[in-house]
Amino acid sequence: MKTKLFALVLLAGGALMAGPRFFAGVGYGGYYGGYVAPAPLYYAAPPVAPVSAYMPVAPRPGYTWVGGYWYPYAGRYAWRAGYWARPAFAGARWVGPRYAGHYYYGGYWRR
Repeated sequence: MKTKLFALVLLAGGALMAGPRFFAGVGYGGYYGGYVAPAPLYYAAPPVAPVSAYMPVAPRPGYTWVGGYWYPYAGRYAWRAGYWARPAFAGARWVGPRYAGHYYYGGYWRR
C-alpha cells in the first residue's frame, strides 16, 4: 500500500512541476554558431545608395567602419550614413545589410 501511495504522490508532484504544453513567444533572428542572424523582412527593393567618399578618421584604434546603408523605417527606406563602431566581440567583422528576393536582411556582427 505504501508503494502505491508513494507512486501516486510522485506522479501528482511531477504533474504539478511539468511545464506547459503550449508556448507562444516572439523571436528575432536565429542563433547560428556564435552570431545572431536578423530575421528577414519583406520589402520592395531599396533605392540606389548615394555616391559619397567621405570617411572621417577613426576615433580610436580598434574601431571598424560600417558603411552607409538603406534600412526600412515606417513603411519606407531611410538612409543610415556610415559610422565608426566598436566590434561586438573580439574578432568580429561587420556583415552589412542586404536585400535579396524581396526580403531585407539587417546587418550583424560575425566571427
